[in-house]
Amino acid sequence: MPHFVEELRGDAEAAIAAMRHAALAARHVHARAELMRHMLTTARKVAAKPKGEAVETVVREWMDAWNLDRNDWPHIAREMESFTAAFHDYANDPSDAHDAALRANCTALDQALEREGTSISDQMAFRSQCAHRWWELVAPTPVDLPGAKPRPSMPALRPDAPFWEAGCADFCR
Repeated sequence: MPHFVEELRGDAEAAIAAMRHAALAARHVHARAELMRHMLTTARKVAAKPKGEAVETVVREWMDAWNLDRNDWPHIAREMESFTAAFHDYANDPSDAHDAALRANCTALDQALEREGTSISDQMAFRSQCAHRWWELVAPTPVDLPGAKPRPSMPALRPDAPFWEAGCADFCR
C-alpha cells in the first residue's frame, strides 16, 4: 500500500493528466466552434449576394484572417471555397441537407489541413486574428510556425509550455 505522500502524488498526476486531456479537447472543440460561428455570421452578412461573389468575399476574409496567401495554399483555398459555399447554402436555407453538406465540407477541409500538418483548431489558435487568449495557455503557438505573422489581437502572451507545465511542475516529478 502506498504511503500518503506517494498516494497524493499519484492522485495529482492522474488529475493533471485528466485536466490536460480535457483542456486540449476543450481548446480543439472551442476553436472549431468559433470558426463555425464566425463562418455562419460572415455567410449571413453576404447571403443576399450572388453565391460566387459571396463565397469569394468570405474565402478572402478567412484566408487573410489565417494569414495564408491563396497563391501559396491553392489546395486549402479550394477546400475553403467548397466549405464557404456550403455555409452560404446553409445561411440561406438551414435545412438538414445543407447541414449534411456543411459537415462533409468541414471534414474535407479538416483532411486538407491535416495533410499540411495542421487542423481547423490549430489554424484558429495559431494564425487567426480571432484567437482566444486561453488557447495559447493550453497549446502555445509554435515559435517556428511557417508564414506566421504578428497578430495585434493576441498580446504577447507566448508561453513556452502549456500552463500545467509551469510553476513547480518541473520540481514535483
